[in-house]
Amino acid sequence: MTRTAADLAIDEAATPARARSARALVQAVRWRTGLSQADFARVFHIDLTLLEDLEHGEARPDAALTAYLRVIDHAPHVVRAALGESIS
Repeated sequence: MTRTAADLAIDEAATPARARSARALVQAVRWRTGLSQADFARVFHIDLTLLEDLEHGEARPDAALTAYLRVIDHAPHVVRAALGESIS
């Protein structure tokens, strides 16, 4: 299997056990919210096409999006409240 730039670890300084591909990070964060791609994109104001590309390994999040995804993963309810999204 050929790895693309998007599959490379998002934190090259991480130890091998902690390094994660951009694709894995995006998928894991979304899956933990329990939302579909379309709902995750809508709720967290992320372009759906970009989200799909990230999850398919065709794009890599920039530093700001990586940080945003980590905040969503840590406190999704806080992010939803800050964005004015209802929490169900």
